[in-house]
Amino acid sequence: MTTEVIRVLLVDDETGFTDVLRKRLGKRGLDILTAVGGTTAIQILRKNDFDVAILDLKMEDMDGIEVLKIFKKMDPDMPVIMLTGHGSEKAAKEGVEYGAFDYLLKPCDLEELLEKIHQAVNH
Repeated sequence: MTTEVIRVLLVDDETGFTDVLRKRLGKRGLDILTAVGGTTAIQILRKNDFDVAILDLKMEDMDGIEVLKIFKKMDPDMPVIMLTGHGSEKAAKEGVEYGAFDYLLKPCDLEELLEKIHQAVNH
């Protein structure tokens, strides 16, 4: 039995955060492509297919909810996991209403994130 490599689009405007997460998830055998901000993420999604997207709720260029809505129009079947800082749980729940698979609070535990990614892909 061959297991497909899970392709992840990681969207956050904090490059330090995406760099660290890309390396850590990459070591776990995931194929990670990062986008700094929503506009870049949308451009990347136009040209690539992903099994799951990890999307930050608060970004400089675009609101995570707006990006989520666009993602859902572009690829309705791709699960999206929202990441949110403290105090934004309400907005993250709103994201779930708009079709996000689930949300996690930042900073999130790597194992918890991996579990969510696998749940989302197998959903």
